[in-house]
Amino acid sequence: MSDALLADLRDESEELDHLVAGLRADGWATPTPAPRWTVAHQIAHLAWTDDAALLAVTDADAFAAHVREALDAPATFVDDGAAHGATAPPHQLLARWRDGRARLLDALRAAPAGARFPWYGPPMSAASMATARLMETWAHGQDVADALGAVRPPTARLRHVAWIGVRARDYAYAVRGLTPPAEPFRVELTAPDGTLWAYGPEDAAQRITGPALDFCLLVTQRAHRADLAVRAEGADADRWLGIAQAFAGPAGPGRPPTAGPGGGPTAGPGRAATAAS
Repeated sequence: MSDALLADLRDESEELDHLVAGLRADGWATPTPAPRWTVAHQIAHLAWTDDAALLAVTDADAFAAHVREALDAPATFVDDGAAHGATAPPHQLLARWRDGRARLLDALRAAPAGARFPWYGPPMSAASMATARLMETWAHGQDVADALGAVRPPTARLRHVAWIGVRARDYAYAVRGLTPPAEPFRVELTAPDGTLWAYGPEDAAQRITGPALDFCLLVTQRAHRADLAVRAEGADADRWLGIAQAFAGPAGPGRPPTAGPGGGPTAGPGRAATAAS
């Protein structure tokens, strides 16, 4: 398990923590782009999912029981968890999130090499679990930043979000009942520091190019494709950009086109991506 990956997960969480730690109670009630979700709902969801991830890493039987409960209300269990957590006073909710994410980091750090853990989709390695938690923290952090009018400078941590977005290509097709293309795509993204992040064969006919930030906003469905500088070459690549998602669960409607990437209703809360290995 990479110490650098865990440090990135810690830093991503701390950046969001800084956004909300100084809010007054009415600030926690600020609506976010996710329908019916306030800032408190966003943090409650992250705390709830961190708790679920900790359960998956430390007690597979208890996690299986949790999944059976979720299957009793598949359309509402994510919202129910957020709604319940959001009823806590802000200082208690913040303390819960801080404690849960710290315990999850410790559990992932101590995970045996090669271990795989159950999840809502396919089982995950410790590294994939950490990557998925970082992706979701960044995505929900974007909702909070949009709600508060804050601008978060993109960081190198986006490489984890981009990676899981690329890896989740086939899942985006499967969740819609579609057959994914047989051939790999080439994805070339410009990192925040101007370097190139590249995935897939260099000579692939189907290609995706653009800023890493825009690609991450696209695959987490935090902005509409029309508002982003992500480009496709090839019909299959173009179709993928219309359905890409880096999170598990049914595909949502996404945000409608706006004047920029910060507005409009989100696709709704997403659980950690399923396509990581």
